[in-house]
Amino acid sequence: MLVRTTWSLGGNVTTIESWEIARHTKLLRRARIFGGYLDGPDGIKVKIERQEFPYDIGIWANIKQGMNSGNIFAWFWPFATTPSSGGLGFEVNGFDEPMHSWPPPDPDRIPRLNRSLNESKPFVYQQTPLSDREEIQAFKKRQEDDLKRRIGNVGIIRRKPFHNRHASGSYVEQSDVETDDQSTDSRTNSGEEGWRSPEGDRLRDYGVDEDTEFYDQDDIPLSELLRRRREKQSSE
Repeated sequence: MLVRTTWSLGGNVTTIESWEIARHTKLLRRARIFGGYLDGPDGIKVKIERQEFPYDIGIWANIKQGMNSGNIFAWFWPFATTPSSGGLGFEVNGFDEPMHSWPPPDPDRIPRLNRSLNESKPFVYQQTPLSDREEIQAFKKRQEDDLKRRIGNVGIIRRKPFHNRHASGSYVEQSDVETDDQSTDSRTNSGEEGWRSPEGDRLRDYGVDEDTEFYDQDDIPLSELLRRRREKQSSE
């Protein structure tokens, strides 16, 4: 704490002002890469120029200003007079032009321009007025375009239901020279028939008969399911 206070007193720099100096140094590094300019709000370009801290007027002068006296013994005198200055004006070193203010401009701190909102025209772009029928047709047209894009996506191929694949003969074994155990395992480990939970459990582990073809039957009409059930009962 003593070292920090002594350094601040000798440089006439407070903690906040040291942050401002570090921020200005960072802005200079950024501006050097972009040709001396940085982007501000609303598309404006802000020129970043090097500025020196204006209130560093020398080590001894800074100490005298901070302690209100050059007399070292007066610094420890509890009944010393109060500072004669009002605290609103400070001596500067004159390194920069008086037109330059401190802290230097920061593009990230520049406020945006206040823009008045025209309530009669809330939309930015003028839209062509459409009737209710035309709006419905335009909405359906967008739906059709979305559907075409989804169908045309070659990265997504929807697999047919199992009973359609089995009827068309597209359900093929992986190998023609498999044993009975391998054949059964290959059929039950693929597609819907090989469903496993995140823990690796199978349907048969829960007592479900995996040989029953109930997969993908949401697309089969109820009348067809009843007909198959009656034929199965009559054959038995």
